[in-house]
Amino acid sequence: MKFMRITVNADQMGGVPCIRGLRIPVATVVGMVADGMPEGDILKAYPDLEPDDIREALRYAAEAVRERTLPLVRA
Repeated sequence: MKFMRITVNADQMGGVPCIRGLRIPVATVVGMVADGMPEGDILKAYPDLEPDDIREALRYAAEAVRERTLPLVRA
């Protein structure tokens, strides 16, 4: 799977995956969605973002989770 809107640059934001070379980490966008923030509010908070950036950030996060196992706590 190719991610055209996700960039990783060791000299920017410590090399964390960001949106299109902007200083907006994928994790920030995914966290906002996870917290229930509407897409319109995310776009207002980060005017340089586009709706496709949010969708690709979610796809990237889904792929990242698919690649590794995270420890879960039993309830």
